[in-house]
Amino acid sequence: MSKGLFISFEGGEGAGKTTQIQTLKTRLEDAGHHVLLTREPGGTPEAEKVRDLLVKREGGNWDGMSELLLFYAARRHHVETLIKPALAEGKIVICDRFSDSTQAYQCYGHGIGHDVFKKIDALVIDSFKPDITFLLDVPVDVGLKRSKRVNDDTKVLSEAEIEDRFERLDSSFHEKLRQGFLTIAKDNSARFCVIDALQSRDDISAAIQNAALNALKAGADV
Repeated sequence: MSKGLFISFEGGEGAGKTTQIQTLKTRLEDAGHHVLLTREPGGTPEAEKVRDLLVKREGGNWDGMSELLLFYAARRHHVETLIKPALAEGKIVICDRFSDSTQAYQCYGHGIGHDVFKKIDALVIDSFKPDITFLLDVPVDVGLKRSKRVNDDTKVLSEAEIEDRFERLDSSFHEKLRQGFLTIAKDNSARFCVIDALQSRDDISAAIQNAALNALKAGADV
């Protein structure tokens, strides 16, 4: 490949992104591709420090605008020092969340204006987007139950280390979040692939892998 492919995964809490990201990585590597896994917020040592502030239970009491600015401080470093160089080397970059999550959480969830989001996105990262985005859609009640089970399995962590700051928000926030993701996907239908996350893991994996391989064959022209 002379050009890499940038893939992002989106979805609410408990959508099953982690499992599907790992499965896709294995499938692509088995097919001979070089794959880099990363996440947002995070991905670089500097951005991981910002992640601690945003997602850990005791990371801070930020309002929506503060969160937006913190996300983009971390994102610029992530894009410029990790993602773009990897793509230039012809690698496939798979990112657990990207700017669509910020728009969903901060605009649809916290009420930040979409015009403000778009201006910051253009200023900080020049509106840089993934080539293809998988949205794993799951009803809020199901997703939160799944996420709680995962966090219950991390009791070895201290209260301060658990990454559930957003999960602990009320269900009405998460419903706005879900509808926000679906609206973003509809508005960017050429880039998004919406997956029903109530299907079996194998069916979800097959749908994701087929779409990713088709994108590669098409030269990321998706």
